[in-house]
Order: sequence, then C-alpha cells, then structure tokens
Amino acid sequence: MQKNDTYPDIFDELKAKVRNEGLLDRVPIRGSIEMIAIIVSMSIALITAPHWHPVLLALFLTIIFTRSVFVSHDILHTQYFKNKSLSKKLSFPFSALILSNSSSWWDFKHNINHHTYCNIVEKDEDIRALDGAFTQNKGNSPFLKKYKHSVFWGAMFFMYPAFIAQSYDFVIKRKLWGEFAIMLLHWPLVWGTLIYQIGAIDTLIVAVVLVLVLSPWLAFGFITNHLGCETFNEEEAKDFSWMELQMRGSRSLKGGFLVHWFYGGLNTQIEHHLFPKAPRFNLLKVQNMTRDFAKANNIPYFETTPIEAYIQINDAIKEY
Repeated sequence: MQKNDTYPDIFDELKAKVRNEGLLDRVPIRGSIEMIAIIVSMSIALITAPHWHPVLLALFLTIIFTRSVFVSHDILHTQYFKNKSLSKKLSFPFSALILSNSSSWWDFKHNINHHTYCNIVEKDEDIRALDGAFTQNKGNSPFLKKYKHSVFWGAMFFMYPAFIAQSYDFVIKRKLWGEFAIMLLHWPLVWGTLIYQIGAIDTLIVAVVLVLVLSPWLAFGFITNHLGCETFNEEEAKDFSWMELQMRGSRSLKGGFLVHWFYGGLNTQIEHHLFPKAPRFNLLKVQNMTRDFAKANNIPYFETTPIEAYIQINDAIKEY
C-alpha cells in the first residue's frame, strides 16, 4: 500500500483555521460544571436510592456512568486543563471511583497507543478485535468462523466488566497501588451504599440492568469509530502524514446535538483524532470546518449515519 496522494499534507492549514475560531481553546469552566454535575447527580442517586424503582435507578446510574466515561476521556486528553498531571488526578473521581476503571490503563491504551498509531495493526490493539476480522491480517479460528456474529455482537453487552478486568490487570502489573486503592473504594462507596440503602436483591437488579445497558451503550459508540475503516501494517503507514493516517483510519457519523450527546463526541471521530485536545463541546463546529476543508481540497471524508456504520461493521465480520 502506497501513500495516498489524495491526502496532501496540508493539516497545518486546517489547524490554523480551527485555532483562529477558538475551537482548540480549553474549557476549564464548562468542563468543571459538567464534572460537578456528575458528582452531584451521583450523590443524589445514592442518597435517594430507597425512593427509586430499581430499574429506574439503574437507568439513572447508567447515564451518570456513561457521562463519567466521556468526561474522564476528555480530561485525560487535557481538553479542560492544560496540566497533564492535574488532569490525570482530576480524572480519578470519574474513572477510578465512579467506574472502578484505571485512568493509567486508558491513557496508555487509548491516548498513547491508539491515537498515535491509529489502525496500525501491530500497534493499535483496538483494531485487532475478533481475531483480526477488521484487518488484512485475519486469523483462522474455526470457532469464530462459525459463531463470529454471535461472539462479536454478544460481547457488546459485557464491555463494562471487560474494562474493569483490564483496568485491574494493568494497575496490578504496573504496581500502581494508589490508583488501585481508589478503584477498590468504588465497591463500598457505590455498591456498599446501595446494599445498605435498598438491600441486596434490589442492588443486584440495579447492577444487572446497569451492566446490560451501559455496556452496549459504550460498545455501540466505540465500534463506529474505526472498525470497518482502512487498516495498515506498520511498514505501510510509516510515510503517512498525521492527517492522512487519522482521516483514512477513522469514521465520523452524521447527526446533530442528540447524536453528539449520545456518542459523547466520539461521533466526530475524524475531528477528535485530528484534534484530540479540542473540547468535545466544540467538535460539531470543528466537524463542519473539516468537512468543508476536505471538500474544498478534494480530500476523501469518511462519514456515514450510525446505522450505515453498523452495516459496514457487520459486512466486515462476514468476510472473516
């Protein structure tokens, strides 16, 4: 695979346009408001738990947990505050405490590896899902050949527990005991409080509903980002510019505010990869500018509806 001449190295021109519009400016106040809103909402949910039906409580907590994922993601990209060390510490209440997930694991897996080596098979573990079904380096598992659709789409309902397991594995292997301790606090703080407030049976109902709603919400958002897009071997991509690598390996979704809220800004995936520090609140405007810039310069811009993205992903699975 050769460098694609339809992706000229003119990223600096686009970046200057976006910066001049103030769309790369960090948003400490707006970000702080969202952070405080999540903490207040979590406190209200735990304090008022006896007054909720368990299923409704689970759905409310699912919204809080989902927003915590997106806010933690944004904080770790330093979209709110420039200081990386401060940002990581501020992510702990949302990742470690509310979610029992590791910020260190996510920062390494997502920020360092995935964003730097987007869709490069040897480096980006995300694109190697389902035994490489979405890459040119497909595996050869008889079991997956037979049950590939059930395995892939069924796994969507277990993403949150998988994140927890990977987080604990990472912090224990790296001996990150301080973060490990905060992650452990999640269990008595959230689930211990709920057991005390509403009893074990209702807490179990809350937990089951939360996992079965939260997991596919996150999973169906994440898989639209890159699965079914172009993938590259390390040698093939070595001469790619930043703009070419990120645009060829990413998919943005059509839709306005509601789609943007549901996907936590990840629907503007091309823009997020080109400008990872651009605040989520600005990405719809950045998307319009990037789309117009691509059109003016005859640069391919990969954008679909959410439904079209899932069809493309399913078509890729069929080829395994």
